[in-house]
Amino acid sequence: MGMLDGKAAFITGAASGIGKAAALRFAREGAKVAVADTDDSDGEKVATEIKKSGGAAFYVHCDVSDEKDVKQAIDQAVAQFGRLDIAFANAGVNGVWAPLDELTPEEWDKTIAINLRGTFLTVHYAVPHLKRNGSAGGSILITSSVNGTRTFSNPGASAYSVSKAGQVALMKMAALELGRHNIRVNAICPGKIHTNIEESTKKRDTDKIGIEVRLPKGSPAIDGGQGEPEEVADTCLFLASDLSRHVSGVEIFVDGGASLLR
Repeated sequence: MGMLDGKAAFITGAASGIGKAAALRFAREGAKVAVADTDDSDGEKVATEIKKSGGAAFYVHCDVSDEKDVKQAIDQAVAQFGRLDIAFANAGVNGVWAPLDELTPEEWDKTIAINLRGTFLTVHYAVPHLKRNGSAGGSILITSSVNGTRTFSNPGASAYSVSKAGQVALMKMAALELGRHNIRVNAICPGKIHTNIEESTKKRDTDKIGIEVRLPKGSPAIDGGQGEPEEVADTCLFLASDLSRHVSGVEIFVDGGASLLR
């Protein structure tokens, strides 16, 4: 018997990285999974992998910064599975890292639109469906970061850090608002996790800022503070399952303790 038997999950950014790992993990524990992303090819592969393993899943295209996309994707998940129990706002980008006077308003807006607006839209359109579960409630998960919540030493990461801090504030407000409906809301704050998000990060003149953290003897954190998506997915499973039935309004740092150093 799986920890998520009978539950339906909607996961954004599920074509790769943490989202993919969570989708596969949730499915192994019995959840039906809506794999949402803008990478249609990899998203379809994740859904196919779940189905080949005997699980239930489908892929839906979803640009989280687009209101219509998010609403349609969540409505499709509910139509497919008949319910929604877990909403995981995971999609995000690092965006452009640059000095404040060089970061353009357009670059700022794009990061905020995907990371923060996208989280709001996912929560906004998931909540009515979660409320319909009555006393069974549901679980909302948000992928934030150590950046902007416990770490502020990455030069040029202003837009990214603000979006991540905003996600935690939204999580805490939502946890109080939705508690009477037995809907739990929590955030996961990963550190250095081996995903492909770095490949899309654009850094420009960050050396001019003059912030540098040195650990001559290396990091004393678990595994040097570096982890795998599957390790984050296990934390997500805890927050999505009934094991965390009395846990709401918290951010959980998944970084081996590395961010305690800075």
